Amino acid sequence: APCPQWPYCRKRCSYCNFNTYVVPAVDEAAVRACLVREAQTLLCLSQVHRWVYRWAHGECWALRSPPAASHPLTCSVSSVFFGGGTPSLASPGTVAAVLEAVAAAAHLPAGAEVTLEANPSSASTSRLAGFRAAGVNRLSIGVQVRGALPTAAPTAPCDPLVTMFPPQSLDDAELRMLGREHTAAEARKVVEASRGLFPGRTSIDLLFGLPGQSWDAWAQRLEAALGLCDDHISLYQLTLEQGTALAAQVRRGALPAPSLDLLAEMYQTTRTVLAAAGFRHYEVSNFARKGALSTHNLSYWRAEQYIGVGPGAHGRFVPWGEGDCSREARVQTLEPVAWMREVQSQGHGTRSRVVLSPLEQLEELLTLGLRTDEGVTHERWRHFSPQLSLQAVFGAPGEAQALQQQGWIVLDSGGLRCTWAGLAVLDSLLPDLLWQLQRA
Repeated sequence: APCPQWPYCRKRCSYCNFNTYVVPAVDEAAVRACLVREAQTLLCLSQVHRWVYRWAHGECWALRSPPAASHPLTCSVSSVFFGGGTPSLASPGTVAAVLEAVAAAAHLPAGAEVTLEANPSSASTSRLAGFRAAGVNRLSIGVQVRGALPTAAPTAPCDPLVTMFPPQSLDDAELRMLGREHTAAEARKVVEASRGLFPGRTSIDLLFGLPGQSWDAWAQRLEAALGLCDDHISLYQLTLEQGTALAAQVRRGALPAPSLDLLAEMYQTTRTVLAAAGFRHYEVSNFARKGALSTHNLSYWRAEQYIGVGPGAHGRFVPWGEGDCSREARVQTLEPVAWMREVQSQGHGTRSRVVLSPLEQLEELLTLGLRTDEGVTHERWRHFSPQLSLQAVFGAPGEAQALQQQGWIVLDSGGLRCTWAGLAVLDSLLPDLLWQLQRA
């Protein structure tokens, strides 16, 4: 198996439309060398002093605050995230090589969060122990589907910023429908092993809204998950992506799609149940207790800079090393073999780069920030808009004021954020807020 941006899988799940590849064999050493080289190249270009590194649809580093152009920088990584694809198919040696390259290029503090996504079918206890020895200190089991948000939640702003592993179920029939390789018993065994190796730092997914799934069935899955989980849960509604086998089955009428009312009831009730179990609903699709928030994912929702490394990776950063001072949206070449050729010839496989305008950056900040319970703080807004304050944009008479009066959002000394009710319907609020921003 290969490595960095693990784009490879043993099989394609019935609902998956990710940039993933099922191949007979992978030259892991070659992929590893290219991931390391591209990471080094882009680190040099960005010159950031605080990063978040991700390996899933690419590795990514995120910068909490951009450096002054005239100041020398001391690079320090704050977290690392290995995603995919199926990154647990990569060897612990590949994970170690990537972490060693990051540490050599930018310094990896002892307390940095290092997460690996794991598929139960490729995550034996001994393999998980190997990943821990390689430097992983947090495990995400069966994680996120791009765009798989609750019906009443916002869509991604432009491109997939957070793209993670296929979701898990704790029911064998559902697993077969999803095209998963493992059984429910195997999934439970992996979660239990992970909690032993990474206590307090194991995340699991809850996937709802499967074709034919009833409320009673979902309630049973939720109860089982609460009895098994650690301190972090991601909650996603299944998205039927065009071109996938599962979407075709629903379109033909072979499988029934749940009603919108049922989906809304599942989501709202789950929020309430998780809150009663001590979980903080800190982002539209994420819950944590005992402070176990995802450092890496928070970097996206706070609109921090990040670098994407690997086939199909997306990034947002300022290439200071080229003398530029504008934030860019970058996308790496999708197909792994073509990407490797480009990295071998020029040090990176960047396929497109687009300079983001100040307005586009504010739109992303607003869209992403309002996904969290902390919202968009005044300090973060000033970082992107020193001349026009958050209060000036949304405190004036207009759409935002009406939404405040209706109880959906709050604008106060802490910034702009959704209420508990507003967080569940963010997608319906964003058009008005973005329109008010564009007129400011």
